[in-house]
Amino acid sequence: MNTYPASIKVAGCQPIESLGDAARNTAAILEFSKEADLHGVALICFPECFLQGYVVDPQKSRELAIALDGGEFANLLSQLRAVHAVLIFGLIEIKEDALYNTAVVVQQGKLLGAYRKTQLLPGEKSIFTPGRQFPTFTVEGLRFGINICYDTNFSQCATSVAAQGARLLLCPANNMMKIAAAIEWKEKHNAIRAQRCRESGLWLLSADVTGERKGRVSYGPT
Repeated sequence: MNTYPASIKVAGCQPIESLGDAARNTAAILEFSKEADLHGVALICFPECFLQGYVVDPQKSRELAIALDGGEFANLLSQLRAVHAVLIFGLIEIKEDALYNTAVVVQQGKLLGAYRKTQLLPGEKSIFTPGRQFPTFTVEGLRFGINICYDTNFSQCATSVAAQGARLLLCPANNMMKIAAAIEWKEKHNAIRAQRCRESGLWLLSADVTGERKGRVSYGPT
């Protein structure tokens, strides 16, 4: 028989988008995590590709990509040791010359695992390699899995997490869209995610960016 915590406090962080500045975005993770720790938050979700920004230029993405077994990521983990909450944040990962749209799970400076986006948008397919697995993780007795942004358009992505006994689905997202598309999708995002919850029986927490740039806007949703 499965047992679940009586209550657990989780948080979705909706920061201003910053492209190509991992140092600035690391500082944002630390700032918001410190605030969350003061409120007893056990888990914090940040947006898709948040560490380097959602960059879909092939050359720039490769320049910004980070290896999870490399020194740069080890240095990042060392900065996160003092954070008590489990952190989930997106980044551009490189492994054996392939790039992945990845969300990492970090607890007190230790990498617990990672999820690679399985369903890629047309503009991502020439840059990223799709993931093939749906790992789950546990915090304070609560099992959770991850879908990244566009993944939530596909029911099998959520049900693959639910089938492993998870109760919560985290959705790092980046919906910095052209204004017309942002208006069109403003309500659709939540409707689609609500449908995934009904199908899978999972709770869902999303985290998106906010702000405007060059004819684009992000309304969330977080």
